Amino acid sequence: MTITRRNLLRVAAGAGFLGRRAVGDENPGLIINSARPKDYEMSLEGFKDWITPEAHFYVRNHHYTPEVKLADWSLKIDGLVSSPASFSLDDLKKLPRVTQVAVAECAGNGRAFYQPHIPGMQWKYGGVANGKWTGVRLADVLKKAGVKDSATEILFDGEDVPIGKMPKFQRTITAKKALDPDTILAFELNGKPIPMEHGFPLRLIVPGWAGDSWVKWVKHIEVLDHEFEGFWMKTAYRHPTKPVAPGTAVPPEQMVPVTDLAVKSVIATPVGSWVLPGRVKISGAAWSNGSAITGVDVSTDGGKSWRAAKLGRDQAKYAWRLWELDWRPAAEGTFSIVARAKDAAGNVQPMEQPWNPSGYLWNVAAPKEVVVSRTEQQPVMPGGSVAGDQPPGYQAACLTCHGEDIIRMQKLNSAQWDREINKMTGWGAGIKPADKEGIANYLKSNFKQ
Repeated sequence: MTITRRNLLRVAAGAGFLGRRAVGDENPGLIINSARPKDYEMSLEGFKDWITPEAHFYVRNHHYTPEVKLADWSLKIDGLVSSPASFSLDDLKKLPRVTQVAVAECAGNGRAFYQPHIPGMQWKYGGVANGKWTGVRLADVLKKAGVKDSATEILFDGEDVPIGKMPKFQRTITAKKALDPDTILAFELNGKPIPMEHGFPLRLIVPGWAGDSWVKWVKHIEVLDHEFEGFWMKTAYRHPTKPVAPGTAVPPEQMVPVTDLAVKSVIATPVGSWVLPGRVKISGAAWSNGSAITGVDVSTDGGKSWRAAKLGRDQAKYAWRLWELDWRPAAEGTFSIVARAKDAAGNVQPMEQPWNPSGYLWNVAAPKEVVVSRTEQQPVMPGGSVAGDQPPGYQAACLTCHGEDIIRMQKLNSAQWDREINKMTGWGAGIKPADKEGIANYLKSNFKQ
């Protein structure tokens, strides 16, 4: 997918992270994409830290946040094991302790920029963070239960409860990845017990892989010798095995589960779209799937010429790498800034984004338009439609399980709204037949592309 001027403006608007900030007892350093369930996006400010503080750490929940009481909690392991086992948190803490600094990134981070538009949570840049995770090796726990040689998949189940008739969030990883010594069950984030929003008391950490595999609130592990047939493995979080033309419907047999992260960088500064003449600091963060970031090149002329940025000293195998470059514009005017990361495996950020039907793993080297001027430029606010009177049944059917913030961000075409309505009806949205047409027309009129 080529970055056109239209897409450039969409990306530039996204760089400003225009949206509601979390307020009150919530973290003010996050942007609310959805309040129910909680889906909070990190602002550009978070890309200035090597270790992301909790106040900036993004939140991705498919269901409501559970309330886990440690006194009632235990981790159970069964399936293809010689000795089914149960562990308390104290039992786990008796095993050798390990720490990983690793990037957690939602597979759909960047979905808002895909064209044609794709339904789903409209993440821009901030569905990602770099945390310091402490816990025990998953391999050590599995070996305690005696994993059998026939094991091929490991299934993880959390404490979260599905909303309505939504499928329960259950994910598997391969036995090979589970037994990798870098894969851990974490009970601490940044030196403190993992907060409830991030998976208290135990979260699976699969470094180098996208966040869909990082199951929160883990309470049950089942060892399998076959592929799991649950919705979140067989239908969701899958992408094509090869590039496809934008808008193409891909047969299920040509889709595979999302695993590795893609090499990527994000520009954190300058934050806005206007700077004064003089010294300008261009900076950000870059990461990959566990292959070390070896460089970040920066262009201020839309990719015609490049300069190497200075990499930060802090580094770890699965962590992001901070980078910066001093730039002195030769004159006033409009400039297109691009940052392009590369890793030790030879992967380089693409200048065009391959499209996929679920909007996963966006990693294009996206241009950021900046005006250099002594006269302050007023920001251009993205447009939006204003909803009219709500039709009968809309509140009960559409806003019982989640807020209108999720609906507002979709901006779907007519056919896409029909598919969403059918999906939500299947998941328990109580749309009465007499109300369906009115609700459909309301959504198509007020929340369209």
